Amino acid sequence: MAGKVKWVTDIEKSVLINNFEKRGWIQVAENEDWNFYWMSVQTIRNVFSVETGYRLSDDQIVNHFPNHYELTRKDLMVKNIKRYRKELEKEGSPLAEKDENGKYIYLDFVPVTFMLPADYNLFVEEFRKNPSSTWIMKPCGKAQGKGIFLINKLSQIKKWSRDSKTSSFVSQSSKEAYVISLYINNPLLIGGKKFDLRLYVLVSTYRPLRCYMYKLGFCRFCTVKYTPSTSELDNMFVHLTNVAIQKHGDDYNHIHGGKWTVSNLRLYLESTRGKEVTNKLFDEIHWIIVQSLKAVAPVMNNDKHCFECYGYDIIIDDKLKPWLIEVNASPSLTSSTANDRILKYNLINDTLNIAVPNGEIPDCKWNKSPPKEVLGNYEVLYDEEMAQSDGPDRDLRSRPGQSTGVKGNRARDSGKPVLTTWK
Repeated sequence: MAGKVKWVTDIEKSVLINNFEKRGWIQVAENEDWNFYWMSVQTIRNVFSVETGYRLSDDQIVNHFPNHYELTRKDLMVKNIKRYRKELEKEGSPLAEKDENGKYIYLDFVPVTFMLPADYNLFVEEFRKNPSSTWIMKPCGKAQGKGIFLINKLSQIKKWSRDSKTSSFVSQSSKEAYVISLYINNPLLIGGKKFDLRLYVLVSTYRPLRCYMYKLGFCRFCTVKYTPSTSELDNMFVHLTNVAIQKHGDDYNHIHGGKWTVSNLRLYLESTRGKEVTNKLFDEIHWIIVQSLKAVAPVMNNDKHCFECYGYDIIIDDKLKPWLIEVNASPSLTSSTANDRILKYNLINDTLNIAVPNGEIPDCKWNKSPPKEVLGNYEVLYDEEMAQSDGPDRDLRSRPGQSTGVKGNRARDSGKPVLTTWK
């Protein structure tokens, strides 16, 4: 196709701009004709809003889905996953199987969560069942660890609730909504420290679902050794892995930035826990990511002008069970270290190669799967069309003792029927 891609961004990050310039693309202003706009979540609202929005033409693409918040707002993600479980249960799907205590065997991958102030009474009921547990409060719409605190007494939340109930019907909208989740107080520790995983997942379409996993995710470590002791509940250097918080710690290391690559984590776990359980853990991580995307796919506005790269945050507990904590719509493109910068530059490079085939002016009518050669460090995580047309995907390695399936089709040792969950 003739002509160069014209780009706009409202995120002044060199890892983005260097990638556009390397391709010989042309920068234009947002009020000019553009083909590619890498925008903040604030801007996407305006592009698709009823009042200020405008029709995008076939040669324009943007890096967010219009209502990405169905996945990336903490409260809505949980609501959609709960709805998805109920639907699977209604259909009698073996995926929605429960154990003798009424807990989902396969779909229990987000910590017990309530919305506040709306679910306050439900929360209190749950709290009283396990009065010694710790809970984590997070504002629904904030990132980077802002506004987060831990509680282990009802009195702490009663005070919060009183403050927010001053005018109950206004409180729902004007008072900030929070989620409160059971705190995973038995995280897997390495060197005595808590960490979480940041994994990048690219979605090119929700219906049919097509998503890719970036192989170069990383772990973010706390700078202070972990203790479940309640006296340290307000020490965020112990509990929150966000770099935005940890970089202010006395023990923060500016060379490695408290980060490990996922491949290092894998090697560490293989040598300390064994290859088989490590493979199973990563299969489960891939599986819960696909399930979370399937949960939001029906409500997502699957606009053909959109793609999105999400930052998934996963915590692994000491039983090697992965938990989905949250999904970020604008994963940080700020580099905290030299390696971080290289990783993020390559992440954007590989994302653009999939989202803008051949670096040419986009054509939204074109919806072919990109050839393997252009995937770079991405690998197909799930391709619904492929799964429907010829059964589970053969490309991705089948594990010993497992059915051949797209990543993570889990044939459990428990004699669980092999589910064609990927179809």
